[in-house]
Amino acid sequence: MNNKAAEANGSKLGTFAGVFTPSILTILGIILFLRLGYVVGEAGLWKVLLIIGLANAISVLTSVSLSAVATNMKVKGGGDYYLISRTLGLEFGGAIGLVLFLAQSVSVAFYCIGFGEALESMLPGGSALSPRMIALIAMALLFVFAWLGADVATKFQFVVMALLVLALASFFIGGLPHVKGSTLAQNWTGPSNGPGFWILFAIFFPAVTGFTQGVSMSGDLKDPIKSLPRGTFAAVFLSIAVYFGAALIFAATSSLDVLSKDYSAMQKVAKWPVLIDAGVVAATLSSAMASFLGAPRILQSLAQDKIFPFLTPFAKGEGASANPRRGVLLAAGIALVTILMGNLNLIAPVVSMFFLISYGLLNYATYFEAKAASPSFRPTFKYFNKKYSLLGFLACLGAMLAIDPKSGAAAIAVLFAIHQYLMRTAHTERWADGQRSHHLQEMRKHLLATVNEPEHYRDWRPYILVFTERPDRRANLLRFSSWLEGKSGAVTAIQVIEQSGAKGYKMKQEAEEELRQAIAEQKLPIFPLAIRTSDVQTSLETLLQCFGIGPFKANTAVLNWFEEKRYSTVGGREIPYSRNLRIAFRAGVNIVLLAAGEEEWAALDAAPKEERRIDVWWKDDATGRLMLLLAYLITRNSGWENAKIRVLVQASEEDEKEAVMIMADFLQDARIKAEPVVLSKVDPQAVREESGDAALVFSPFRLHYNQLQNQFGGKIEDLLNKLPIVALVLASHDVDLTAQPDEGEAGKLAAAMDEYEECLKKAQGLEHEAEMAREEALKAEKRLLDAPTGDSDQEAEKRAAMVKQAQEARDEAAKVFKKSAKAEARLQEAAKIMESLGLTTKAPRAEKNQSEAPAEDSESNEASENENIEPEE
Repeated sequence: MNNKAAEANGSKLGTFAGVFTPSILTILGIILFLRLGYVVGEAGLWKVLLIIGLANAISVLTSVSLSAVATNMKVKGGGDYYLISRTLGLEFGGAIGLVLFLAQSVSVAFYCIGFGEALESMLPGGSALSPRMIALIAMALLFVFAWLGADVATKFQFVVMALLVLALASFFIGGLPHVKGSTLAQNWTGPSNGPGFWILFAIFFPAVTGFTQGVSMSGDLKDPIKSLPRGTFAAVFLSIAVYFGAALIFAATSSLDVLSKDYSAMQKVAKWPVLIDAGVVAATLSSAMASFLGAPRILQSLAQDKIFPFLTPFAKGEGASANPRRGVLLAAGIALVTILMGNLNLIAPVVSMFFLISYGLLNYATYFEAKAASPSFRPTFKYFNKKYSLLGFLACLGAMLAIDPKSGAAAIAVLFAIHQYLMRTAHTERWADGQRSHHLQEMRKHLLATVNEPEHYRDWRPYILVFTERPDRRANLLRFSSWLEGKSGAVTAIQVIEQSGAKGYKMKQEAEEELRQAIAEQKLPIFPLAIRTSDVQTSLETLLQCFGIGPFKANTAVLNWFEEKRYSTVGGREIPYSRNLRIAFRAGVNIVLLAAGEEEWAALDAAPKEERRIDVWWKDDATGRLMLLLAYLITRNSGWENAKIRVLVQASEEDEKEAVMIMADFLQDARIKAEPVVLSKVDPQAVREESGDAALVFSPFRLHYNQLQNQFGGKIEDLLNKLPIVALVLASHDVDLTAQPDEGEAGKLAAAMDEYEECLKKAQGLEHEAEMAREEALKAEKRLLDAPTGDSDQEAEKRAAMVKQAQEARDEAAKVFKKSAKAEARLQEAAKIMESLGLTTKAPRAEKNQSEAPAEDSESNEASENENIEPEE
């Protein structure tokens, strides 16, 4: 085994051979040799530099995302498919894996046809072989290398790389001596009548779509975590330098007219033109070889994951490196059919979009994983930032819209169709992806967002604990509980194991697994939970108080009516049963008891769903309103949409019309469609007569000491005979069905804030007015003090008038200060109300106003201000 392991490890590829080589050979392809000069000629230098920069920005951003994901997990075979599927889930991964396999298989044909056309034009006097025949011969040659395995194929790629290096050396050596600054300046801007910017961008963009070819070889790498980031970035940055350098050489050595009309302009610049021909051959063959190696490995990884059952045979590999020869055969078959079709103009744009979608999804998958903030997301690539991944995703989307919106839409439609197919067929989760982390993070965010929001009756939702003990009565109880939730709350199935020690833990695990299976069999939206205890009542009280998180607290308990035989004598079991119900009631939890046997459930399932009826035996209290709301929530479920709700009310014959009107108005305000039915006499016999043919009956019950009583004060058993499924309800808190948005806690807060603001504004205004009155009184007294004294009648009258004015000013000041003190008192009361509701306020300043208020008595005031002033008699 050690020899085999060593042999397998020895056949693995390193960074240079496994990642850098296939990536760089695909990037430096046919666009560089035959289309870059044309783009320079039509766009001008500054635009082509911008085009190269924008296109490679997508490469760099996606490489950052790739490096983050690759350094966060052990990357196995499948490349982009593996990374996306392990992050976004098998639906997205399966869809992108299938289309990438098809796209790369078709790409083999593209590059082979390009090779055929290039070779035919190079041969003097033409060739007896058509480009299609040359393409078939080339494909056959590449098939042999792919069949032998990645190790042999990589050696072939080294030969191709050598030719590529010689071709680029010939171009730069031939061009650098002829660089002219004047030519460069002249070619800075392109012709005004040339193609648009985005058309030229679309022509150039395929040049950068090969940087993930090395990712497709991930299963053949010795150390994918190190090799993928290093090899990809090395290929991307080297290719950026080559493309920028080649664009500058073109713009500095040739006229725009020559570049735009002659696709062979690179040969005229090169030192040895024949090497450019060799470079063209090398570029097409290397790109085809990279696709021939990548496509089968994506298919093999897809088959090993068993997402598509019909692909399972392609999971098998040959030899120590598990070479996917069956995938090679299929990829060759697709390429053969594509070559024989000849005209690729219809398929080519869509295939390019598939590659662009894969880059976009890789960026989004990385952003998705980072945004989920899972503690397990710990990439060692230090330059990662989730904003770069989001920017890369948006850049890919923008490029799709700019290059070819129709082809982009077609590619997205194909991807979406496969995704929807997998959503319906792939039910088994085969690995842990990032979706659960995302949901948990969103749940955390939304729960925290509700903390500072006041509770309101309109927010009430059923958070149900359904207590189940006997497996033979469990299935229908779980089904009924899921109906009560009405797609708006949550249900948790509870089983209490009264057993301590190690045996109790084992029984707990077994019980929880049984719950999980019972829930899965009916495909119900219910959470399973088993708890072990040595004291049921203590544990029950603790559970009801502590279950949930934040505002997500249990508010309703559902359990079966406890009798083994529905109509038998209760006996001694009633006391602990009722005691547990009382514990739940005191914990603020509503109680719903399901009374139904197999016969009643069989009758419900046999009856036409459109004829179902729910009867609510009305009680004008919290229990009545809860029953009505639960009846409405049941109608949200499949099979109950057309169920009719009746509300049965007791009233005398003379009050019948009034009772119907009152209930109809209430139902209208509650926005629940139901029919009010008034009965003059309500007793167990009336209940059986009226509701015997209903599908479901809601009836109130009450706890009297340790006994359970029906709404008439009798035994529960007296009511259940000859009735269908019955839900016995006891509400521990009220549910306001007519509550409006501006009522409740939020309304109180708003009213308190308004009252406080009004009091504060009035108090501040009166404080200012009191201060002004006080200053006026002081001025009047000062004038009185400064007035000359004399014995003449005229001076005495003048002085008396001034004394009167001063007194009036003091009186006015005292009145204003009284008003200010009252306003401050109201402000203090409003502040107390605000503080009781958890809101902060500014401290009132009543003490200051009272200390500054002038005395109401004029004599004492005068004495305090100036003892020399006496009031006139």
